[in-house]
Amino acid sequence: MKLDQLNGLLVTGTDTGIGKTWISALIIEELRKKGTSAVGLKPVLSGSREDAEKLWEANGGTLDLDVVNPWWYRTPVAPVVAARIEGNPLELDAMVKHIHEVRDLHEFTLVEGVGGWEVPMGEDFAFPEFAGALGFPILVVAANWLGTLNHTLLTVKAIQAAGLECAGVVLNHLEAERDVAATTNRMMLEELCPVPIVGEVLTDADWIDWADV
Repeated sequence: MKLDQLNGLLVTGTDTGIGKTWISALIIEELRKKGTSAVGLKPVLSGSREDAEKLWEANGGTLDLDVVNPWWYRTPVAPVVAARIEGNPLELDAMVKHIHEVRDLHEFTLVEGVGGWEVPMGEDFAFPEFAGALGFPILVVAANWLGTLNHTLLTVKAIQAAGLECAGVVLNHLEAERDVAATTNRMMLEELCPVPIVGEVLTDADWIDWADV
């Protein structure tokens, strides 16, 4: 994927806990090493703030943590549920405005999403509506294990059905030991997936093995 041709990227995943933050931080660090003014945002968080802190570190501390993560819910549930519990509902226009203001000051702005593609966020919008309003190309992070084919194809096709641009898929190897599914998933996705597999991250690797696409 030609990151240097983009000024914004939205990262989503096939599920929660599959490495979106790790991949996002690697992308930011790679671009910053090349001299690009790149930053990562985690606009919404529920539960631990660890993901936002990881992106803050990848940014080199150039943005305050509250800019990286302006909406932090302490309750570890979907944002709309956390907002009801804590009395602080998300507003789509405010979220998009904040992100665009950061983007206007940098050459590249990455936005990491919450959970998977269909997560409900505000009272009147879910993640697809947020993605559409933001207008960034979308990168899908998929954990490479049993179930990846189904989850990845469903996610990519849902993005495309919403009329949005899916830039590709990064496979993340969360487990060092590979079974038959893990060794064949990429081959099958290259046959079946309507967007390219743009990269792979081996277990605990601190770099992305980008495909030449």
